[in-house]
Amino acid sequence: MRPQKYSADESSGAAAMQDGDAEPANATGEWLSLADLARGTERIGGAVVRSAQLRKILNTISRLSPHMPTVLVQGESGTGKELVARALHTLGPAPGSPFVTFNCSNLVESLAESQLFGHVRGAFTDAREDSLGYFRSANGGTLFLDEICELPLRLQPKLLRAVETHEIQPVGSSRTYHVDIRLVAATNRDMRAMVKAGQFRDDLYYRLNAAAIFVPPLRERREAIPAFVAHFIEHFNRLFGKDVQLVSRAALEALCADQWPGNVRELRHAIESAVLMAETDRIELPDLPFHHDDAIAESLGEPVEAVLRNGAIIVEGAPTDAVSSCDKASARRCFQMAGWPYSLDGVIREASKVALIRALQAAEGNCHRAAELLGVSRYTVYRMLNRFGLGEGHTYRTTRKPTAQRAHERATPGRVG
Repeated sequence: MRPQKYSADESSGAAAMQDGDAEPANATGEWLSLADLARGTERIGGAVVRSAQLRKILNTISRLSPHMPTVLVQGESGTGKELVARALHTLGPAPGSPFVTFNCSNLVESLAESQLFGHVRGAFTDAREDSLGYFRSANGGTLFLDEICELPLRLQPKLLRAVETHEIQPVGSSRTYHVDIRLVAATNRDMRAMVKAGQFRDDLYYRLNAAAIFVPPLRERREAIPAFVAHFIEHFNRLFGKDVQLVSRAALEALCADQWPGNVRELRHAIESAVLMAETDRIELPDLPFHHDDAIAESLGEPVEAVLRNGAIIVEGAPTDAVSSCDKASARRCFQMAGWPYSLDGVIREASKVALIRALQAAEGNCHRAAELLGVSRYTVYRMLNRFGLGEGHTYRTTRKPTAQRAHERATPGRVG
């Protein structure tokens, strides 16, 4: 299938499969256009991708879609599991056929069998007319069962039979119906643990798990965030009649540094709020709906409000003799902090912290320059600052002159130094 260039007219749902480069094209400027954020994005089978990580998932989808009738999609809530199901449907042999979705957590215990397989008139109280059910409604197409782990145990054998034989029997009927469907099941829970605990049938699990796709959380693919931001802004521009065209560099850095426990869904809502709050054609840091105590905007500003003198961070109010230098037996400190018996993770953590502090010292607190010295992205530096507690919950005293003072001195004619 020939890739198509990214279009602002795609639905907001398609963006849930986006991925991008770690650095937008014009990241050195104060403002980034939507074109900068989305440059190079392509659309394949309804999903928008740029990186190898998402291309790998789509390659798996393209191999499964023509043949595999049952697929299990796993991942945290909000990662875009339904988008995977839609891609499987779109790239399958009948993209124009029905695509039926149902969340198993919405099943009514007493009516669950009827909801899935249908019923005939008079099968039970209030059954005043025949009902097809979700399986027959999806005949010829795809049935997406979200939160499959919420399916009642008593109903799981009947689902297994329907998956294996492609036959269902409506409630109250002696007749069986053949259904030609692709079943895509999704869950955000550990199904293997549920099987061991007797909360999910092992035979159904093994049948569903014959072909599985894992969608990683947004925090593990932060490079996707700029492309997501561009897409969602364009979507909400159309929805609300707004004309937001620019995003401040500080706002984008804050978005890329957030943990996003709600994944793409949470990011979508954040951009929706930001577009609504924007008073001009641009989104700035105060427009973002962050309600975290760590105050991302304050902790991740560039240059960092940290003092790095002789390899040490000087905390406001701390006694001078409490300041330790990384230059003095830094390797011994790494092992001491790691504890005994020495933990490799602990040693690596402390060594990474020392390296970060020394890089920031050499870069005079400039995150971008420190990232270049460490050979990592600027967003990695921000995450390390949060991880080591160097960028949040602390008040730092800086030995650098205030920005306004430095600018005045540079502008003063004849001044040396």
